[in-house]
Amino acid sequence: MNVSIAIGDKQTAAGFAADVPPQIAAFLQVPSSTLWAQQLAADLPTLLIDHANCELKAASTALALLHRYARNDALAWRLSRLAREELRHYEQVREWLRHYEIDYSPLSAAAYARGLRDEVALQEPERLVDTLIVGALIEARSCERFALIAPLLDAPLARFYRGLLASESRHFEHYLELADAHFEGEIDARVDALRIVEQQLIVAPTEALRFHSGPLADE
Repeated sequence: MNVSIAIGDKQTAAGFAADVPPQIAAFLQVPSSTLWAQQLAADLPTLLIDHANCELKAASTALALLHRYARNDALAWRLSRLAREELRHYEQVREWLRHYEIDYSPLSAAAYARGLRDEVALQEPERLVDTLIVGALIEARSCERFALIAPLLDAPLARFYRGLLASESRHFEHYLELADAHFEGEIDARVDALRIVEQQLIVAPTEALRFHSGPLADE
C-alpha cells in the first residue's frame, strides 16, 4: 500500500503554496501560516541557524535509528543514504551563513519535534512505526515550508530553498514507505493521530520563532 497516494486521493491542496508538491499538501492537510513565513524571512540569522540545526538533527536521528535497528537491512540502506544527504544540506546551510557573514551561535530548539516524539509508542513494533511516521511528518513539513518561504528571500537563497524541495519530498516518501513495510496492519490510524498532533504544534503561536514553529505570539 502506498499511504501517501491513498491519503492524497481524499484531500485537496487548498491554502498551500503553489510550489508545494501535491502529495505533500495532501499528507499534511493544514498549511503553514503565511505570517510565520513573513516573520522568519525577515530574520535571516534565525532562519539559517535553525535550519542548519534542523539538518544536523535530521542526520543524527537517521543515524540513531540505524544504530538501534542495525540488523534491519532495509532500514540501514535507506537511513545511511538519508543521513549523508542531511549532512550535505547542513554543510550547504553553513555555507550560506558564511556567505551572509552570520556567526553560527547557539539557538534553542522549537518544541515541534519534541512534541511529536512525545507521542511515539514505547513498545515495538509500534515504536519504530511511530518514529518513522514522525520522520515523514517532519520531512513533509520542511518541504512545504521551503516552498512557502522561498519567494520571500533574495534570488540566490530562494533558488537554494526551491532546490531542496525534491530531496525533502523524497525523504518523506522513504520514511512513510518504511513505516508501511515494518507494520503488519494498516498504519493509517497512526498517521491520522500523529498528523493531528503535528497540525496543532505547527500552528500554535510561539515566543521563539523557529523553522518549525508557529508565528510569533505578539504579532
